[in-house]
Amino acid sequence: EGQRKPVASCTTPVADDMVVHTQHSSEAAASAQRGVMELLLINHPLDCPVCDKGGECPLQNQAMSSGRSQSRFIDAKRIFEKPVALSSEILLDRERCVLCARCTRFSDEIAGDPLIDLADRGALQQVSAYVDQPFESYFSGNTVQICPVGALTGTAYRFRARPFDLVSTPSVCEHCASGCAQRTDHRRGKVLRRLAGDDPEVNEEWNCDKGRWAFAYTTATDRLRHPLVRGKDGELHETSWGQALSAAATGLRSAISGGVGVLTGGRITVEDAYTYSRFARTVLHTNDIDFRVREHSDEEAGFLAAHIAGQGFEVTYDDLSAAPAVLLVGFEPEEESPIVYLRLRRAVRTAGLRVHTVAPFVSPGNHKLRAKLVRTRPGGEPAVLNTADRLVSQPGSIVIVGERLAATPGGLFAAAGLAARTGASLAWIPRRAGDRGAVEAGVLPNLLPGGNPVNDNAARARFAQLWGTADLPATHGRPTSGILSAARYGYLSGLVVAGVDLDDLPDPTGAEAALENTPFVLSLETRRSAVTERADVVLPVATVAEKSGTFVDWEGRPRRFTAALGETGMLPEHRVLTALARQLGVDLDCDSTTAIGRQLADITPWAGARPDLESVLPAARPRPGRGEAVLASWRMLLDAGRLQDNEPHLAGTARTPVVRLSAATAAEIGAQDGGRVAVSSLFGSITLPLVIDDLPDRVVWIPMNSPGSQVYRTLRAGVGQVVLIDPETARAGTPGAGKAAAGKAGQ
Repeated sequence: EGQRKPVASCTTPVADDMVVHTQHSSEAAASAQRGVMELLLINHPLDCPVCDKGGECPLQNQAMSSGRSQSRFIDAKRIFEKPVALSSEILLDRERCVLCARCTRFSDEIAGDPLIDLADRGALQQVSAYVDQPFESYFSGNTVQICPVGALTGTAYRFRARPFDLVSTPSVCEHCASGCAQRTDHRRGKVLRRLAGDDPEVNEEWNCDKGRWAFAYTTATDRLRHPLVRGKDGELHETSWGQALSAAATGLRSAISGGVGVLTGGRITVEDAYTYSRFARTVLHTNDIDFRVREHSDEEAGFLAAHIAGQGFEVTYDDLSAAPAVLLVGFEPEEESPIVYLRLRRAVRTAGLRVHTVAPFVSPGNHKLRAKLVRTRPGGEPAVLNTADRLVSQPGSIVIVGERLAATPGGLFAAAGLAARTGASLAWIPRRAGDRGAVEAGVLPNLLPGGNPVNDNAARARFAQLWGTADLPATHGRPTSGILSAARYGYLSGLVVAGVDLDDLPDPTGAEAALENTPFVLSLETRRSAVTERADVVLPVATVAEKSGTFVDWEGRPRRFTAALGETGMLPEHRVLTALARQLGVDLDCDSTTAIGRQLADITPWAGARPDLESVLPAARPRPGRGEAVLASWRMLLDAGRLQDNEPHLAGTARTPVVRLSAATAAEIGAQDGGRVAVSSLFGSITLPLVIDDLPDRVVWIPMNSPGSQVYRTLRAGVGQVVLIDPETARAGTPGAGKAAAGKAGQ
């Protein structure tokens, strides 16, 4: 009331004492709706039978409720070439577009990627991408979901199904620790698409493109469907579950006396992680268990025991939204936890959040967060944190550390000290969906479930009673690096390996040697891999879509989900391990998520004194010479990871792998912006296009695990080590140049 004409409900904020009349109480409103609908349909094509949006289209619903049964428009409708590829993932049918600007506003305001916009005016106005800037956003799939018509469609799903043919199941993303709610749509036992779920406390209504489209790995040609046992001929052969479990039990029984290590990776559910933890302690009698298949340290294990395990909700998404300042250390939000990035970006835009990042340069994602750079050489983070009090001194500030800080001696100790001095909250955000749950479930050499120390007599007694065993191993076990080293040199007789990609490890070649030198290797895996090819028994397990379970996100929030594909015949790891334990005479009572949930409910989180985090001296500062540089690197969201296999459209929007150098360093070696530069060690070389950026001099950055840039596999070098850099032309013209420097880099 009080307006001269009808107003749009979708853009009019509610106000006190406002009186609203809708089409149900006002003929003027109903007439206006019919008129607007007639105008919208003037040029809209009548292709609902073939449009992907048909059956879930708001415009279709409005046309049925408010549209005319016959059109008065007699002229030719507007026609465009169709479809236009905005990217390898997104296709645009311009004649369907109603110019609502949802997609352009989302890309600009929410994602920070203003790569599409409304071009031209009047009847010629249309959504368009820039010629020199393709729509390569990590969040582009959200524009498809929020499009109210079928103007934007996903390449992977286009023309593949109708909404009413699909079965929808609520699910949780398995790709990172953000904990995104999703919806999995499937038909005839095959997942066809995934959509962002609506969860205001976590991902709101968004997800990243990796979570939306990286599910095709479940139907890859190398998917394991049957157990495999290595025969006398040295080859793996398909066999029955009974024979495979018997062979696995026989192998483990003979290996237990010589020691067995357990490596789980970070992709498992809490239920599976708990079962591995119990299996290791009660069946294998060992604390040699670890989920960290990446660079790690004893300092990190102590940090997780002191500050993370059993702590619950210390920092939440809401805390990020309300914080006055955030300090990022060893963490790239857009690459490593995209929903955390979206929360931070919204707080920057709407609440004045100040972001500081301790890094060699401002990444594209941090640039969109308007982050202030605390420029640091790799390895220099502890020194920065020891003097960064003013950055997080305001109440409510947060220090966010990523898993990469574990590779810097003294980094986690310094971060914890900074939080203690200033009163800032301390958040640990790992990369993988199962990492936080693995910590809580005790998949660490120093912790039992609930953060209980393995060397505490009372804690061990409680778990021995809960698990129905006489005693539990009392000393700290080996971490991943120690397990692999012991196996490589004959100090372990068996390995249980689950969900581990050797290229994620700092020394893939050494890990291969460890597998080859271990008398018995049991692999639990979804697909063939370098591990399964070296295993004695391979037990296939279910993917996330095929099982129920719980992930724990970086906050410590349980994220439960149910199986979308329930009749595939694939077993979750907790059921496989329970059956195997029975073959070895132990009842784990982990046959179902319900049974495991009862056990988890009986576990009391550690309430005793938290261990003091031991001081760790920073590593000696490397001094690279001319033609050398200190290596900096991290993983990109879209890279060469195994869970992105079988999805070519997603790979098309991955960021191009490049070498980054400062202008002075590039000039020193005679390299030009856009030219190709080789980054080398004694073991190999990676050659990529050069981008000159604002890095410290004699620091080089390359992506960790992207196509053509697999640092661990090729260079066998880690962050903070010295590598050789030179232009590709120089290497071609002077074979063997810099051999001494390359030898130094490999040390």
